[in-house]
Amino acid sequence: MKKNRWLSMWIAVLILIGPATGWSGEVYVAVASNFLSPLKKISERYAHDTGNELILISGSTGKLYAQARNGAPFDVLLAADVKSPTLLEKQGTGIAGTRFTYAVGVLVLWSLDPEKIQGVDALRNMTKGKLAIANPKTAPYGKAAKEIMLQLGLWKKLQPFLVRGENIAQTLQFVATGNAELGFVAKSQVEDPRFQFKGSSWVVPANMHDPVNQQAILLKPGLDNSAAKQFLEYLRGPASKKIIRSYGYHFLEKK
Repeated sequence: MKKNRWLSMWIAVLILIGPATGWSGEVYVAVASNFLSPLKKISERYAHDTGNELILISGSTGKLYAQARNGAPFDVLLAADVKSPTLLEKQGTGIAGTRFTYAVGVLVLWSLDPEKIQGVDALRNMTKGKLAIANPKTAPYGKAAKEIMLQLGLWKKLQPFLVRGENIAQTLQFVATGNAELGFVAKSQVEDPRFQFKGSSWVVPANMHDPVNQQAILLKPGLDNSAAKQFLEYLRGPASKKIIRSYGYHFLEKK
């Protein structure tokens, strides 16, 4: 079955970077929503440096995992967790020995209102309005948001105020459009230079939730794609890391 047919069946969002012809190679990259903006920048640099094209398919990690597991022709998965790439590796869809952590995500509680958030009390004192989170079942940032509220003893109390985004991109949209007064989003989204978001925010301490270690893995459709392997090496390199860091991500400390 041709890739175009598979993509029309499996993928809701398809972003093409660059012109459709004249490329040396193509790499189909399934990317977690929080990392789409930095990856667009990386893809431009990668195309300039290598002549290869990245075709980006964005969504929640849980949905991308399910699509990859069911045969979607992704060459590479950039997940927002460790679990999904690990499972794909064990199941044989992911290629053993290619999995690595490319970024560590940072969670923030954010509001457009510059006076709304003065630390964690914005949650403790919430009596009205909406609090946006990504779906904890499919989105790692949503899972982290739930862990924070559980640790604070607020998970049950805040249930009436919760609105769940399908992924972290939709969660950001809820807050950015005023459909939610505040929300747990990725720091990379708030610091995206394209939008120059203002307002107020609280950067959640890392010890309040499990680490959002974001892992990449080569998938079976990309096994014979030299451009896919080259891209994963490029993602580890200094040019990519500079872009990733500029969006507020951290990296694992070298032991």
